[in-house]
Amino acid sequence: MEQPLTPRVDQPLKPRGRHSLKPRRNQQVAPNQIQQKTEEPVTSPAAIPVPEPRPADAARPDSSSSDSSSSNKEMDEQKTDVPKTAGASDLPNGEKSGQKKHALPEPTAGGQGEPQPPAMAPTPTPKPANAELEAEPPAVAPQPPQKPADAGDEKMLPDPRSADLPDEKMPQEEIACRERLKTLGVEFEEHKAESNPEIGCSIPYPLVLKTLGKSIAIAPGTELNCPMAEAAARFAADVIQPAAKAEFGADLKSIGQASAFVCRPRHGTRKLSEHAFGDALDIASFTLSDGKKIEVGPAPPEKEGKFLDAVRKAACGPFKTVLGPGADADHSLHFHLDLEPRRHGGTFCQ
Repeated sequence: MEQPLTPRVDQPLKPRGRHSLKPRRNQQVAPNQIQQKTEEPVTSPAAIPVPEPRPADAARPDSSSSDSSSSNKEMDEQKTDVPKTAGASDLPNGEKSGQKKHALPEPTAGGQGEPQPPAMAPTPTPKPANAELEAEPPAVAPQPPQKPADAGDEKMLPDPRSADLPDEKMPQEEIACRERLKTLGVEFEEHKAESNPEIGCSIPYPLVLKTLGKSIAIAPGTELNCPMAEAAARFAADVIQPAAKAEFGADLKSIGQASAFVCRPRHGTRKLSEHAFGDALDIASFTLSDGKKIEVGPAPPEKEGKFLDAVRKAACGPFKTVLGPGADADHSLHFHLDLEPRRHGGTFCQ
């Protein structure tokens, strides 16, 4: 029985020569041959992994463009020992090149390879062990630094009168001063010595006045040294009483004092006040025999203002310091009178 002259499609083709053949552009393919090729099952090597399709394969020319490309394909198939079937030409380009297990991705037509995703997702760099800790609010509210024990205790400037202490026997000038007070009709009481070494206040022989004369009271209790008590009593009798009679037609009945002995410095200074030695008196008001009360202030009525101005002007002389409304805020509601010694026997009246 004779064998057909056509070769079997399941047998590999013999390698052809490397001579270029003329392209068969006008060659017709029989329909039965196309049908026969498509009916053959497509076989692919199962043991060979299939890599990702390469972009360069998509741009390769069709196998029917030239005989030389067909010859090269056949030689590649023989080297891999994979039987070529009738449908082998229809395999994807990725399967044809799958035999190259470690093939690197070929560059694209532009000459640059596609970026490959990293094998593992990048992890953030861990913070070093000695990284600076975030600031946390303190568990306890911060407290202001404590002042040293002596930080706010400013010592007073030295005053020679701060060392005055009572003698065992009262000096003669103190006795004489008390005799004059009695002559003026001043009622007073003896008081124990006042002394504060830490601040410097001192009155060796203080008096507590009840009146400034036979008909002039003073309240509340007024603690002064004897010279200041005598100066206040004489001023009340010689100046205030006549001024009240001339302006209001009434006698001076009492004087309301705002401050006498107070152990303190002058406001805003380190110098001791004259009040610290019982050498100053602050007068806040005057009360007349008819019950009229005249208060010291920055804007008194006209008649009261005239009386207060006369008293204030007359005080500058018997007293070495006279302050009142308009001098400063501390003396806006009273007259300040003291016997502070000044150079050349001068006075300070404001």
